[in-house]
Amino acid sequence: NFMQKSIKQLTTYSKVIFWDFDGVIKDSVEAKSLAFENIFSSYGSNISNKVRLHHERNGGISRYEKIPLYLSWVDEKITDEKIQRFCNKFSLIVRQSVTESPWVPGVLSFIKNNYKKQKNILVTATPKGEIDEILKILKIEYLFDRVYGAPATKKNIISAELERLSIVPSDAIMFGDSHSDYDAAKYNNILFILRATELNKMLQKKCKERTIRDFNDE
Repeated sequence: NFMQKSIKQLTTYSKVIFWDFDGVIKDSVEAKSLAFENIFSSYGSNISNKVRLHHERNGGISRYEKIPLYLSWVDEKITDEKIQRFCNKFSLIVRQSVTESPWVPGVLSFIKNNYKKQKNILVTATPKGEIDEILKILKIEYLFDRVYGAPATKKNIISAELERLSIVPSDAIMFGDSHSDYDAAKYNNILFILRATELNKMLQKKCKERTIRDFNDE
């Protein structure tokens, strides 16, 4: 029964592991919450709290979807230029705070121990240029075979990669912490392992597969 197996046993025979980043590799969901709150703080605490709550309940969704929505709450005339301005502001704050966020316990040694045995593919809602920069700063880009960021969607990336690598779904695993990760794994029939946090309690109820607190969770 895979519920009883350790993560090490579960991943030993998988040929590819798909990784989300925020909340799975870095404990950076909080950093992004604060950044969203910060860029909408001039609209008052009602709005900035609402923004924070929405972001926390909808992890794994790109800022390019979130920011226009949040602007619509403040009756702003939404233009591409305005969305870009808010995205740039967000990017500036977030790059540093994500880099400085704590690692999810045990994740680094876990990836370092397996990156030569199987392919690690990073799929995140963070824009591609930004995640590349963060990985460089953290000196971990070599651990991933491929890195995907927004605007590519997780379910499409996974299905394209399974095809490209000629891998059957039973040989793949996804580590995630949000509904979008769970949905992408389900859509592609791959095993989903949820990193359980305070912010994804609803998903923990829904996720009948394996959950872990961290990567020391043997």
